[in-house]
Amino acid sequence: MTFQEQILAGIPDALPQPKPYEPEINHAPKRKEILTEEEKKLALKNALRYFEPKHHATLLPEFKAELETYGRIYMYRLRPDYKMYARPISEYPGKCEQAKAIMLMIQNNLDYAVAQHPHELITYGGNGAVFQNWAQYLLTMKYLAEMTEEQTLVMYSGHPMGLFPSHKEAPRVVVTNGMVIPNYSKPDDWEKMNALGVSQYGQMTAGSYMYIGPQGIVHGTTITVLNGFRKIKKSPAGSLFVTSGLGGMSGAQPKAGNIAGCVTVCAEVNPKITHIRHSQGWINEIIDNIDLLVPRVKKALANKEVVSIAYLGNVVDIWERFDRENLHIDLGSDQTSLHNPWAGGYYPVGYSFEESNTLMADNPELFKEEVQKTLRRHAAAINKHTAKGTYFFDYGNAFLLEASRAGADVMEKHPTIGHEFKYPSYVQDIMGPMCFDYGFGPFRWVCASGNPEDLAKTDKIACEVLEEMMKNAPEEIQQQMADNIQWIKGAQENKLVVGSQARILYADAEGRIKIAEAFNQAIARGEIGYVILGRDHHDVSGTDSPYRETSNIYDGSRFTADMAIHNVIGDSFRGATWVSIHNGGGVGWGEVINGGFGMVLDGSKEASRRLESMLFWDVNNGISRRSWARNEGAVFAIKRAMATQPLLKVTIPNLVDEALL
Repeated sequence: MTFQEQILAGIPDALPQPKPYEPEINHAPKRKEILTEEEKKLALKNALRYFEPKHHATLLPEFKAELETYGRIYMYRLRPDYKMYARPISEYPGKCEQAKAIMLMIQNNLDYAVAQHPHELITYGGNGAVFQNWAQYLLTMKYLAEMTEEQTLVMYSGHPMGLFPSHKEAPRVVVTNGMVIPNYSKPDDWEKMNALGVSQYGQMTAGSYMYIGPQGIVHGTTITVLNGFRKIKKSPAGSLFVTSGLGGMSGAQPKAGNIAGCVTVCAEVNPKITHIRHSQGWINEIIDNIDLLVPRVKKALANKEVVSIAYLGNVVDIWERFDRENLHIDLGSDQTSLHNPWAGGYYPVGYSFEESNTLMADNPELFKEEVQKTLRRHAAAINKHTAKGTYFFDYGNAFLLEASRAGADVMEKHPTIGHEFKYPSYVQDIMGPMCFDYGFGPFRWVCASGNPEDLAKTDKIACEVLEEMMKNAPEEIQQQMADNIQWIKGAQENKLVVGSQARILYADAEGRIKIAEAFNQAIARGEIGYVILGRDHHDVSGTDSPYRETSNIYDGSRFTADMAIHNVIGDSFRGATWVSIHNGGGVGWGEVINGGFGMVLDGSKEASRRLESMLFWDVNNGISRRSWARNEGAVFAIKRAMATQPLLKVTIPNLVDEALL
């Protein structure tokens, strides 16, 4: 069958032959055994309900073997034979261009060059899934190919519940991931529900079909690193940035270090992902011997090289050895997947990668003990460096949270609300006050044509819009504007594209609306093809995350999720093509609620109306909340927004004299 015929077939009537396990692919680790015998039967019944009874006898032993071997039922047999990548929108079957755009984005999330564990349908973060199994993928793609503009597809944690009658103004797809009752948001609750096939961890942009490869986080990481050096009043040239993690999101770190202009050392325990990042050009060198790493770093610093070095090993070894060598680290962080500490997100020191994976599956309690022991060592080594002047920040991956739970020395001796840890979140010190409070966040677009020339044209359009805006931008946001113009001018040179022809740019509401409208006009003139707008959930409004996105909220509302819920509701009736709301994000199941959207621009007047209405709300909802929390930059930003939009009337906080208190 052709590609289009396979999409339209959905779950095939005649079962395909079983697929061989491909060891060269980067696979998810075996999940721990958590189901009772009765629950295993339930998991099998849940999986078999996708198939006609005539296939049950064939599939039952196969699915049972998968559950026993991998801890999950992935339905490998149903993995498509065609290559997985974002095709030009014209190659997808369908009755609705918006639905075709969503199919494009789904396939991009599962592209082998993009996805961390493509055969397990996991895009990044160790457990950030697009679907739970391949039957869900096949059925979803079929529904999208059949959809009209009078229908909405409803997605329950990877399961396509079905197409429902709606209308043209409604979202074409509504996605939820992991939205469980709050009392059932512990890590083992996820393990059990995921093994049963009834819920999944969608991360942020994995389960909402808006991941654009590591580029998606490169820009934010570059801003963070640049401003980290500005904070310590030091030039990146000849300075050292040490961190860890080269997986989905964390793989951006070495690239960002190179763009910032420093020496970057990034540890990673997984050889496959390390070599993938090297082959993609996201790291310059790989060193697997700490005795060779030390002189190489000293040489790079002495020569003020701009270089990224991957250390194939545990980051604790770096922190401890660099301390003994008195090798000064200027900036330090960590971006391992500590939201998922017991299932492959963080590995214990003293064990090989293979030994750790075996221990994780066969003796999860000992694995947990070793991880927590490593966290204590990790924190102790960081403390030694910070005593010598290192600036360390938590990169929102739950490092400080999990280290504190392990009993590590990371707590502030005299805590205040929002400042319980020794070290700040990067949002508290950098991204919150500099970007989010002013409405600047990770605006994204994808050229649906798949044509690199379209991407180059959109880069030029975006740059021209920003340069024009900067002429009249207030002093408070001049630095943000300058950084973004510099970023977009270097985007082509830095070869950031992995997978779809996509770009990310930090912009405020005004910038997003003006750039999107300029794209829409270019589409109307026939200069470029359709453009798909989106953003990272890691943004001004989309996410309530007390230790990351909303960590610089100090009015006691950090643990509320009203903003994220209102954000997705508001986006859905203001014109989004699809919307999503998730439990878990980048910091852990039960630790955050985060939402996202996608919007297709087709050059129409309707698209212009939708983009203005939705993007204005999508940003200013969050600025309003941040303003109410008394964040100075957000008060400035929302007053500025009200001055430009007479229909916007936001409650402004009255400040209390501290002396009176």
